[in-house]
Amino acid sequence: MKGSALSVILIAIFASVGLAQSGRRITATPTPVVKTEAPDSYSETKPNPQRPPRVISSMRSTTNDASVPKNDSTQAAGTPVEDAETAIKVDTNLITIPVSVFDRNGLYIPNIQQNEFKIYEDGVEQEIAYFGTSDKPFSVVLLLDVSYSTHYHIDEIRDSAKAFVDQLKPQDRVMVIEFSESVRVRTEFTSDRNQIYKAIDKADFGSGTSLYEAVDLTLRKQLAKVEGRKAVVLFTDGVDTTSRKATYDSTLGYAEESDALIFGIYYNTYTENRGGTGTVWPSSSWPFPSIGGGGTARGNSASDYALGRKYVEELSEYTGGRVFRPEATPGGLTRAFEGIAEELRRQYSIGYVPKDDGKPGQRKQIKVRVSRANLLVRSRDSYIVGSSK
Repeated sequence: MKGSALSVILIAIFASVGLAQSGRRITATPTPVVKTEAPDSYSETKPNPQRPPRVISSMRSTTNDASVPKNDSTQAAGTPVEDAETAIKVDTNLITIPVSVFDRNGLYIPNIQQNEFKIYEDGVEQEIAYFGTSDKPFSVVLLLDVSYSTHYHIDEIRDSAKAFVDQLKPQDRVMVIEFSESVRVRTEFTSDRNQIYKAIDKADFGSGTSLYEAVDLTLRKQLAKVEGRKAVVLFTDGVDTTSRKATYDSTLGYAEESDALIFGIYYNTYTENRGGTGTVWPSSSWPFPSIGGGGTARGNSASDYALGRKYVEELSEYTGGRVFRPEATPGGLTRAFEGIAEELRRQYSIGYVPKDDGKPGQRKQIKVRVSRANLLVRSRDSYIVGSSK
């Protein structure tokens, strides 16, 4: 027994000497500690159902006129958004996300600090490179549905649109576009208030509703060439009756891939346009033409109106905006417009450089988290990787 015990001791000694000479040590492998947050300690954005990408576009910039400042000790939390938005105009993969945070009563939550935000791309936490509040001027399109279905509200549209303009800062720019069967630009982007008011006053109703074509023109031809922060305020009942060059799906695809926020002001005109009695107007007197001749007029059914409401909701949700319903908003349409102006002024802006560049055309899912409970956090939930970096 003694010999056996001695042998064990000697083997142990020689083993330890050999390991020491080889520079290796016997250490216990630590068990990784994964930190998790209790779900009731934070609030985060909710993902929308995924849509197939329509075109390859990008939230990333490809010009080469500046360098990107680093996120070091000189880039403190609360850096004005001007720095972040200047940075995205350079040859970098910086992604900037406008974020709105409200309590459960819809009141804006101010003074949230950078260290209270987290941002995830495809489930992987990203390092926040830029952070600030969105106090830089923005460009906004007032997209006014002046089709026959909204003719009961044309004066209210004009008055409330002017009230919205009154909420803007002098350097903010506005474009006014109206649409019925045709789409008309009433004024190009301008900060001249008198010019904007005159353009709003010119809005007058006509027959037909080319809503999809109006959204298509706004996103692809007007806002695509605008730099900086941009938004669309869309007044409509959502029912399209005369578009032929754009569709529900094509415009939603462009909206998701655009970097413009869309705020819908939704009016349910169904009862009004059925004579106010729930009785369908005869197709001969219904203001919307049928497609292909004969049959029931397009835009004449409850299902058409349900689809229209869904369209307005999806346009807003996929871009990080939201929908206002004047009849459900204290103060009506004017207060809804004022709420949009307030939100645009008070958003947070978060910028990050993705850890994984991805491939052209790939959809990247985004989630924003705030380390405070019981809040409503809203932002864009995805972007499409562009064909060039």
